[in-house]
Amino acid sequence: MDTIYVTGHRNPDTDSIVAAMAYAALRNALGDREYVAGCLGHVSDETQIVLDRFGFEAPQRIRSMYTQVRDLDFDKPPVFSAAVTMDRAWKLLEQRETFTAIPVANDDGTLFGMLSREDIASYNMSLANAGRLDQVPLFNLLSVLEGKVINEAGESTDVISGEVTIALPQSRENLMFNSTDCVVLCGHQPDVIRRALEMNVCCLVLCQAELDEELRRLPTKTCVISTPNDAYRAVRLIFQSTPIGRICRTRDLVCFHLEDRVDDVREQMLKHRDSCYPILDENEHLVGVLTRYHLLRPRRKRVVLVDHNEAAQSVPGLEEADILEIIDHHRLADIQTTNPIYVRNEPVGSTNTIIASMFQDRGLMPSEKMAGMMAAAILSDTVMFKSPTCTDRDRRTAERMARIANVSLEELGRQIFSASTEAKTVEDLLFSDYKEFHIAGHDLAVAQITCVDSPKMLERKEEFLELMRKTAKEKEFSMVILMLTDVLKEGTQLIYLGDDDTIQQAFGFQPKDHSVFLPHVMSRKKQVIPMLSALWG
Repeated sequence: MDTIYVTGHRNPDTDSIVAAMAYAALRNALGDREYVAGCLGHVSDETQIVLDRFGFEAPQRIRSMYTQVRDLDFDKPPVFSAAVTMDRAWKLLEQRETFTAIPVANDDGTLFGMLSREDIASYNMSLANAGRLDQVPLFNLLSVLEGKVINEAGESTDVISGEVTIALPQSRENLMFNSTDCVVLCGHQPDVIRRALEMNVCCLVLCQAELDEELRRLPTKTCVISTPNDAYRAVRLIFQSTPIGRICRTRDLVCFHLEDRVDDVREQMLKHRDSCYPILDENEHLVGVLTRYHLLRPRRKRVVLVDHNEAAQSVPGLEEADILEIIDHHRLADIQTTNPIYVRNEPVGSTNTIIASMFQDRGLMPSEKMAGMMAAAILSDTVMFKSPTCTDRDRRTAERMARIANVSLEELGRQIFSASTEAKTVEDLLFSDYKEFHIAGHDLAVAQITCVDSPKMLERKEEFLELMRKTAKEKEFSMVILMLTDVLKEGTQLIYLGDDDTIQQAFGFQPKDHSVFLPHVMSRKKQVIPMLSALWG
C-alpha cells in the first residue's frame, strides 16, 4: 500500500496538526490503513501541551512532496559480495533478462561496483586470448566445477593460479604442459596424471575420472580436483570461477540516493550513458538499481490537505503530488488539481469541527483521547469561542468532544493559553503561527501569537520589528504584520512594517510607532486578510 499523507499548513497550529491526526485516524478506523498524519513545521509549545495532555506523539515531519527516487518502482536485484563467482552472477542475469547489471557491495553493504553483461562479455573475450587463472580462491573453483579435493596437497591449497591446459594425447612433447605454473585438465590418462603430479603443477582437474591408488600415494604439491563435468565444459566453467570484484566496474560510478528528486536524476542520466545506476539509502547502503525505463511513469506521492488550500502555505513540491482531498474552513485560494477531487470547505471556526462531523457521518465515535485533542483544537482556533469565526456549531462540537473525553473546556482552555512565552526567542514566537499571502499584487506575511499577556509581549516590540525588517528584506515583502491576540482583552495589538495609511484605511484606527490596538479583532482569516483584500481590490 502506498502511503497517503494528511498534512496541515506550514508553521502548523494546534488545529492544523490535530486535524491531520484526526482525519488519518478516521480513515484508518474505516479500513483505509494507508493514511498517515504529517506536519510541515515545528510543533508549537501550545500544540505540544495538547499532545502531552492526551498522550500522543507529534506526527512525522514532512519536508517535501517532490517525486523522489524512493517513489519509483526500481529494480531490487540481489546485492552480491565482490567474492562471488562470475558463474553465479551470470546465472542471475540469465534468469532475469530485465537486469542489465547487478550491484556489488562491500562487506558493510556500501557500494563496491557494478557488474554488467558487457563486463562479463569483455572478460570472456580477454580470457579467450590469455587462457590463464590468477589467484582464484580454491572454494570458487570447487563451486563452479561441482568438484571435490581428493588428495592431501589439495587440503593445504587456498588459491589457484596458472595457464589452463587440456592435456589430450599428443604426438609432440613440447606441446604438452611443461611448467609448474599450470592448471591441467585431463580424463582417465594415467601417464598425463603421473607427469602432472611429478612436475608439481599448481592444479590437476580430473574430468569424469578417478585417481588410482598408486598415483594417489605419489609425493606431490599438486592440488587434485575431481569433477563430474567433461573437459570441454570444465574448461569453460573454470574461467567463471573468477570473483566478480575483479571484473566489475568500480571507477567513475554514477549513483543516486532515495531522497534525490526525479527531475535531478533525469538531468544526470542525460549526461551519462550507463545502462543502470545503483541506488543508495541514507546510510550509503545499496537498495536497488535504476534505469531510464523506471522514469517513464513515476509514482507520485498522494496527499490530503487539511486546514488550508493555498499553495504558498502547503508542502514544497505539492505540484508534483496527487491531491486527493481538501478539508478546510478558509477562503478558496489557488490550489489546482489534474483530476476532480473531494473538497469539503465550511464556514466554521475550526477544521476539527468539520472532521467531527465526518466522524458522525460515518457512524463512528472518536476515541476518548482523540476527542479531547479535537476539543482542544477547536478551543485554540476559536480563541475559547471569542473569535468572530466561531459559530454555534463549533461550540456544540467542542462540548460534545469534551463530554466524550470527560474534560472541562474551561480548564482545558486555561491550560492551552497559559503556555509561557517568556523563555522563547522572538524568532520562535514570530514563526510559530506565520503565513504568507499574495493579495492583488502585494506580497505580505501575517503572524499571530495568541496570549493572555499582550502588554508583556509588547515590551519586546523592537525585537519583533528588527526580525520583521530582516524577513521583509529577504523575501521582498511590502508588509509584515504580527498580531498579538489577547484572549482576556478580546482584541489584538497589531505590530506591523509597511504603509501607515494602509493600516489606518483597512482597520479604521490611527497607528503609532508601527503598532495599533484593534478591539474585538481576534481572527487573521476573517478580520485581517479580508480588510486588506477589500482595500487593495
